[in-house]
Amino acid sequence: MTHFQFSLDAIDPATSARAGVFTTPHGDVPTPMFMPVGTRATVKGVTPGQLREIGAHVVLANTYHLFLRPGSDLVREAGGLHRFMAWDGPILTDSGGFQVFSLADTLKLTDKGVEFRSIVDGAKHFWTPEDNMHIQEDLGADIIMQLDQCPPYPAEKEFVATAVRRSAEWAARCKAAHSREDQALFGIVQGGVFEDLRAESVSRLADIGFPGYGIGGYSVGEPHDLMLESLAPVTDLLPADRPRYLMGVGNPTTMLEAIALGVDLFDCVLPTRTARTGTAFSSEGRMNLKNAKYARDFGPLDDACACPVCATYSRAYIRHLVIAKEMLASTLLSIHNLYVLIDLARQARAAILEGRYSAFLAAWRSGPGHDDY
Repeated sequence: MTHFQFSLDAIDPATSARAGVFTTPHGDVPTPMFMPVGTRATVKGVTPGQLREIGAHVVLANTYHLFLRPGSDLVREAGGLHRFMAWDGPILTDSGGFQVFSLADTLKLTDKGVEFRSIVDGAKHFWTPEDNMHIQEDLGADIIMQLDQCPPYPAEKEFVATAVRRSAEWAARCKAAHSREDQALFGIVQGGVFEDLRAESVSRLADIGFPGYGIGGYSVGEPHDLMLESLAPVTDLLPADRPRYLMGVGNPTTMLEAIALGVDLFDCVLPTRTARTGTAFSSEGRMNLKNAKYARDFGPLDDACACPVCATYSRAYIRHLVIAKEMLASTLLSIHNLYVLIDLARQARAAILEGRYSAFLAAWRSGPGHDDY
């Protein structure tokens, strides 16, 4: 695909951490990279200009939610997601498969596709992989994801094996149906915490061939250590010359550990969702701004942070906004939390380029914030 290219600039000598660049029609993406989630074509409470200011390169949107409202045909009529949401950088759309399969009590699943009910009006819809590709082509993101079956945790191995087979078959159908050369279609590895099923999924997807690979089926309730244990063999098997995207992971500690295993891209609603509860990320762990000890604390959220929020506002002021339920509280905390993850990935990239990622990770592991995430 001439519109897309992935180049590796460095691999850390003591880990599998990689620094690379993924070229897209709307700009280069330096990796490792954290990508803010804008489910309904908006990162909640944060403008595109503010996202650019804190160094965001890629913004996500969700096919399921945009299909239901306002409709992919309307987005296409508006000129695609880039014009619709006024974001001129790269965009990634998830297929919406995770959202569909989270509605387990309302869906009907066959090898042909999946029937589900709308969370907006209760209407029934049926998606085939081909339908999903048509919707994502209408949305017009730079990176799009195959329709897959995401099993929950825990799940019987036989059930997960069926999801692996079905997801691989759907991946082939998605590739055959996808026609836009200015979009990179990523396959998605499934397999739960079963190493042999993960290996089978990687093998089947690699045989089909994709410009990048998502690693799905994590952050669905499995223990943190078990996730990392089962992730390591996956990254070892994935093609080295393609970007690897760990879907739905935005815990700072997990992100850094996954980078050490060779993951390149991350996304999660965690930074903005926790912001809406009055919680800030910091180098010392999570901070609950509702705590009375911050009422007269006129220092920044984090002395080690260079974000525009920490440069301007005090803990006391932001706590006042939180307690008063002012919408600005969520905006400021979202900007700060997103910056923390984006900057952490940026620091990781610098450490990889300088051949010191192992020491960088060790310093994080021994720091005060490690166990709080």
